[in-house]
Parts: sequence; structure tokens; C-alpha cells
Amino acid sequence: MTYQDIYNASLADPEAFWMQAAEAIDWNKKPSKALFDRGDHMYEWFADGLVNSCYNAVDRHVIAGRGEQAAIIYDSPITGAKQTISYVELQTRVASLAGALAAQGVTKGDRVIIYMPMVPEALEAMLACARIGAIHSVVFGGFAANELAVRIDDCQPRAILAASCGVEPGRVVHYKPLLDGAIEMADHKPEVCLILQREQETAKLIPGRDLDWHAAQEGVPPADCVAVEGNHPAYILYTSGTTGAPKGVVRPTAGHLVALNWTMKNIYNVDPGDVFWAASDVGWVVGHSYICYGPLIHGNTTIVFEGKPVGTPDAGTFWRVISEHNVRSFFTAPTAIRAVKREDPKGLERQKYDLSGLRALYLAGERADPDTIEWAADLLGVPVYDHWWQTETGWTIAGNPAGLEALPVKIGSPTVAMPGYDVQILDEAGHPMKPGELGAIAVKLPLPPGTLPTLWNATDRFKKSYLNAFPGYYETGDAGMIDEDGYLYIMARTDDVINVAGHRLSTGAMEEVLASHPDVAECAVVGVSDTLKGQSPLGLVCLTTGVNRPHAEITTECVKLIRDKIGPVAAFKSALVVDRLPKTRSGKILRATVVKIADNQEFKMPATIDDPAILDEIKEALQTIGYAKG
Repeated sequence: MTYQDIYNASLADPEAFWMQAAEAIDWNKKPSKALFDRGDHMYEWFADGLVNSCYNAVDRHVIAGRGEQAAIIYDSPITGAKQTISYVELQTRVASLAGALAAQGVTKGDRVIIYMPMVPEALEAMLACARIGAIHSVVFGGFAANELAVRIDDCQPRAILAASCGVEPGRVVHYKPLLDGAIEMADHKPEVCLILQREQETAKLIPGRDLDWHAAQEGVPPADCVAVEGNHPAYILYTSGTTGAPKGVVRPTAGHLVALNWTMKNIYNVDPGDVFWAASDVGWVVGHSYICYGPLIHGNTTIVFEGKPVGTPDAGTFWRVISEHNVRSFFTAPTAIRAVKREDPKGLERQKYDLSGLRALYLAGERADPDTIEWAADLLGVPVYDHWWQTETGWTIAGNPAGLEALPVKIGSPTVAMPGYDVQILDEAGHPMKPGELGAIAVKLPLPPGTLPTLWNATDRFKKSYLNAFPGYYETGDAGMIDEDGYLYIMARTDDVINVAGHRLSTGAMEEVLASHPDVAECAVVGVSDTLKGQSPLGLVCLTTGVNRPHAEITTECVKLIRDKIGPVAAFKSALVVDRLPKTRSGKILRATVVKIADNQEFKMPATIDDPAILDEIKEALQTIGYAKG
């Protein structure tokens, strides 16, 4: 069957499509049906089935005789540590940790916060919670104490699993003082904290509350898998909310299992036993779906990488890992590839490694500009697939179904909607728009399995955030268009469509043009206040390593490029060279914060910012061209 046949079938009869996909999962009790309509545009999938995520990710592979296969490869260029854990070893380790949690009174439905670096124990913590039906909430290791406290108060964990420290290039990040500070600030107090002592730092344990990770497991019986209902939350993952309070995205157990398993072959084109690598972090949704659960449910080998795209030790670290561990499909963010390109524009590091096993590179997390895609495709000699999804959906909304039918790549598009996603472009009144017209991207309800059914203890906020703008649709918050062939183009966040003298313009389209300049390694375009036109575009550009031409020459060329490619309507007059762009730790550019600095408005320091000092640098740079005057 072709992609189109399968996609059409998923929309025409979602019940039959997803019940068939559910056959690939091991159930304690099969669901009576796939879709449950709860009324008021609220839906659940496989709600009355009984199932266990850990059993499907670990135990069933051991029972099937594949226990000796590598489940996790840990590779830490920062510490020099490497480790391979087989499925049978993983089963033993996870059952033991789950037993330690159970011994501390953690049972089905209890919440557990996980505050860990990129080490195998982070995945073991997630799976141990799933084994006993506890609901985990991973908080990015090293997150500020007050942000961790907010999450503690929202999900009220019975236990916290943490490490003594994280390790970044050139520094140790002290997790335990941050954890202690967060618990002190929080109204809710966890009963117990299990602390993994890393050799880089031994943390001080608080008697009566803190236990050593390994000591807590001694003499405790390993835990068996506990079957949970299909609609039981597997985890809560907090995503930043526009109002400042984070939103707790709920991931239901059964839909998550069915959808992720389906994606591993059909989107990422890997077979059980193949090595799959998502270079992300367990604190983000990619880490949940494609470092931990997806690959393990499907019987792949997953890589836990504690490093950076550059500087650990060089711009060849990705290529080394792919070569050394025979990675078949590689998934990372465009910002990571841009960092490699900026450091090694000619791709000399790639020549040191045999990448003949690599079949494709997948990019997601932000818009992938054509220049980055073309550079990576030329360098690697494999298809580069952009694909688009969100924390809320947990898996691809639009992508290239390479394992089903590799569709022609149109650079600038994440290709087509995946099964179950009825993606439409709507105007402000909620009416469908014609092909090629820019509008709000929405998905007709119901969303497919594995997507969020609600927010943790915040149903009204869920409806307000996602359902109320376009009744009968899920509002993605992104703007874009669909062409005559059904290919989707993500042009910007809805907030990033700027209005210049009545013309709605996409900052993303301008960024594509700027990124095509040979000296520009990375860029961002934002809409700043303009008394005459309402808003005007401002470009920030970072230069490729080694470029030492006068900045004024380069910015003049950038302005001319936009005028030539997009036209005078863009009213693009200002470009500014900066050393680096302000980003979250997952690589998203903090455009809204740049706008507030430029417009001299107050702003809240983003919790996810990679390096707060950069905002002062940006302010100083903006002041040189007349912005950020206070």
C-alpha cells in the first residue's frame, strides 16, 4: 500500500486503523475498541485495555530470546565513559530500581520526579516508574531550583530520583544543591529522594529523606510489571506556558505505545536490532519518545549520548558516534547541525569516519532552513528529512514516511501529514484556506493515539490553550500553508507572523533567505515595534567561524538579499551581527525574549535558557543600532 492509501484509511476509519496497529503491542487485556469519545471535544484511545510500558519496552524482548541484544549504548565524550547494556541486563536493573521504589511506598498512580543527566540510569528511572504504574515527570537536569519547585508543587511527587551532578564541557553542574533548594521552596515535600552518586561529585545526603541509589536496592525484591489501564498517564512532561506557569502535558500509556511503535519502522525506517540515535536529552519530549520509549518498544538499540555537537572534543563527535556504533537512523535538531557547520564549514571532520551504515538524518525541534539541509545532505550522502511535531503530540504530525514510502523531499517542507493527523490551514475565523495561502495550522479532532488528552489537573486550561480558538480542531500555535501536492510548510509560530503595514509576513521565510548568505552560520528574524508600520523585521546573524570581513558589508548584503528574494514589502532594513543567539537548552531560539529586549519591555528570564549572560550581550548589540533604549 502507498502512503496515500494508508493515510486515507487512517482518516476514513481510525478505529480499524489503530486497532490493527495495536496488534503489535503485548496487552494484558486487549481494548474493546480504539477510540472513546468523552464529549466536549475530549477523546481517549484504548482506554479499557490493560498494558504495561516497561514490559513492552524490555521484558518481551527478553522472553522472545533477544535478551543479549544491546538495548542501550552509553557514550560520554565528556567523561570518557562508554557502556553497553543488553536487554536482559536492563530488565534486571530496572526491576531492581522499581523494587526499591516500591519498598519506599511508591505505587500505581503516584508521581515520581526524575532530575537526571544523560546517563543510562535516567532511562532506567523512567522504565522503573512505568514498571510499577507510577507516573514519572522528568525535569531537565540542572534546571533552576525555583522552576523545579513549581513542578514539585504541581505534580506532588512521592519520590524524586536524581543524580549528584551533571557534567558539561569544562564544568560540573551541582544538581543536589539545586534539588535541596527546590524542596525547601516547594510547599509539597517528597517522602524520599534516591541519589545516584557520580564519581565526578559525591553529594551530601540528608538523613531520613535521601537514600543512595544503589544502597536503596540492596536486599529488596525486584518488582514485577503492573498492568495499567490504557488511559493511565505514563508521564507528565512540563512545557513552558505563555502565562509563565508550565503546562503539564499528560501522555497516556496505551496510545503512546501503539503510536511510537508504529513510527519506528514507518517513519524512521529501522528494524528491530538496528541502532537508532536521537541526540537529544531525556528532559525533552524527543528524549522520552525517541531515546527511551520508541526504540526500546520496537526492539532497537538506543544511544544515550552525554556530549555536545561541538567541543566534545570537536565538530566530528556526531560522525564518530554514528561510525563507531553503526547508527542506521540519526535524529537531531537543526541547531546542532548548524553548530557543526559553523565550526567545520567544509566538513573535514566527516572524512575521518566510515558512515556507510547511516541511512538517513532526521531533523526536528525548529524549522530546518534549506541551507542546513543541503549542507548536511551533501556532506553525508543520505536523505535529510525534516519533520514537525510538538511536546503535546509526542510524535510526528508531518514527516516523510521513509519506511513506508520515501516521498520526494521538498526542501523547506517537513513533507506530509502522518496517519491520524487531519491537518488543515485555517483563517482567523476558522475557515479552511486555499493551497498556498498562509494561515493557522490546526488538526481536526480527534488527534491520533499518543497525543495529549489533557493537561495535568488543568482541563480548562487544556481547552483554552488548544481547543477553543477553532472548535472541533486542535490549535498547533504554528502558522504555515499546504501546497497543491499536500506538502505542509511551517513558516513560523503564530506569534512570529509579523504585520508590516498591513502585510502578514513570515519571519521564517526571511530566515531562510538570510541563512543562504555564504557567511551566515545561523540567524533569527523578529518583529520589533515600529511607530509607522506597526512592526518591522530585524535580523540577527551569527557568522561562520573564520569569516573576518567588515560586519557592515555583510549586513548590507543581508538587507539586499531579503529585498531581492522577498521584495520591498518586507521593509527589511536592519541586520545585526552577534556572536551567538539566545537559546533554550534544546536549541530553540528565544525570539519573543529578543523582541521584548529590543522594545525595552520587561520580561521573565526563560527557565530553559542555555546561558542567561547572553541576554546582556544581545541588549548591548541592539543598543548599537538604536533599539533597547531605556
